[in-house]
Amino acid sequence: MKAEFTAIIEPAPEGGFWAICPEIPGANGQGETVEEAKKNLRQAIKLIL
Repeated sequence: MKAEFTAIIEPAPEGGFWAICPEIPGANGQGETVEEAKKNLRQAIKLIL
């Protein structure tokens, strides 16, 4: 079963990108690219759930 969550991705002031998932408190990720930030956010969600 797959679940869908909202990802908010924004440029980080120091460079790269950061991502959060508002449905899951504490789920966030960062990376040099949008794809890397999304990958890290997915990993954080998996660890929390």
